[in-house]
Amino acid sequence: MIERTAEQALEILKRGNEAFVADRSQTVPVDRHRRLELARGQTPFAILVGCSDSRVPPEILFGRGLGDLFIVRIAGNTVGQAALGSIEYAVAQLDVPLIVVLGHERCGAVEAAVRIVEENATFPGAIGDMVAPIIPAVLRVRAQPGDLVSNAVHENVRRVVTRLKASGPILAERLAAGRLRIVGAFYDLDEGVVEFFDD
Repeated sequence: MIERTAEQALEILKRGNEAFVADRSQTVPVDRHRRLELARGQTPFAILVGCSDSRVPPEILFGRGLGDLFIVRIAGNTVGQAALGSIEYAVAQLDVPLIVVLGHERCGAVEAAVRIVEENATFPGAIGDMVAPIIPAVLRVRAQPGDLVSNAVHENVRRVVTRLKASGPILAERLAAGRLRIVGAFYDLDEGVVEFFDD
């Protein structure tokens, strides 16, 4: 098992994304040996809180293989109690040093939240409840110049990062000790580039 710092983990993700953008295939172990190794226990080096969107597959965007990333995905990359429990488990039990909250260009969940704010739109079933946590991000950036959806995606990521930083003792103690880092990121669908930001 290789222990990594948050900075090392972030650098691995950045290099992996650079290779993805440049169309350089990454060689990562996905063979029988790796499967058997992981059967004995997992040691992911980063938690990825991402959107369910099929165009945003984390392992591919970052050139990673089996067991590298602990992934929590929901449309709009929001964090409810179940997602927070998953994140806290990975930090407390697996000692993961890095959390990345990844939003993306043209996010359908954020577009739905924009429609609720701008058009008073409604959605069937549980879709409205799923989109509701994104509405404050839309309201916060509504008057800003630029593309409302893109601005809201960035703001939604910042809000999730802020929520995680203030979520409770499991994450807070490791943040204070310098054993955990939480960053936001934005994925450009057209270019394939992931832009990281801290605040």
